[in-house]
Amino acid sequence: MSNIHPTAIIEEGAVIAKSAVVGPYTFISKNAILHEGVEIAQGAQIHGHTELGENTKVFQNAAIGAIPQDLKFRGGDVKLIIGKNNTIREFTFFNPGTEDDKGITSIGDNNLFMAYTHIAHDCVIGDNNILANNATLAGHVHLGNHVIIGGMTPVHQFVKIGDHAMIAGASAVAQDIPPFCLAQGNRAVVKSLNIVGLRRRFEKEDINALNDAYKMIFRSTEAMKDVAQNLKKQTNNKKVIMLCDFILNTQRGIPYERIK
Repeated sequence: MSNIHPTAIIEEGAVIAKSAVVGPYTFISKNAILHEGVEIAQGAQIHGHTELGENTKVFQNAAIGAIPQDLKFRGGDVKLIIGKNNTIREFTFFNPGTEDDKGITSIGDNNLFMAYTHIAHDCVIGDNNILANNATLAGHVHLGNHVIIGGMTPVHQFVKIGDHAMIAGASAVAQDIPPFCLAQGNRAVVKSLNIVGLRRRFEKEDINALNDAYKMIFRSTEAMKDVAQNLKKQTNNKKVIMLCDFILNTQRGIPYERIK
């Protein structure tokens, strides 16, 4: 029995692996690539130059790869590249890049995108992230690995969110959020380390080092980048160095409340 439902609309030129499953009333564009184990559920649409990695599952009525919601877009060979083992739930909306013939939206492996999430043009997303219902990323957002974004949370264009960070639900993120931190509020500010997430993945030694670094950085009355630069010179802990480097390289600034 064929894995492609007879009601599916598949344009000539689409590359579909033998084990991929294409459900009823779906649309697959001529430039799409579906790797082994991909599943496209009822009513989902795969547009443009979209590539879906092995075992990625797209649920009902998702719109993946449609042209960007960007007035600068003038067409071109833009792409949406999605890695392996991603779960893309109902009514999600992902865009490719914007720039002619070189714009790419890139998504890594093992991510969960819950219903109604939106990934805009030119975003770069790592691995093992969770975006809850109605989380929305504007253009050029960079997301690290093991990031959690709560439901109903928008992220401003060009924002960067570091590895192992967590954004609370119903926040609004307008500036960069460092790795290992928890941010919340409208507008979102860094409130603490993401202690729950850190305890799931790291040894106590690293957590203690990050906790000491966090207090030094967010308690100081000195300029944050000066503190991070000095701390980086004093430590050998790789995770603390990662935190310092993120702060030193931020372009949009770090929103925070100084701890007492």
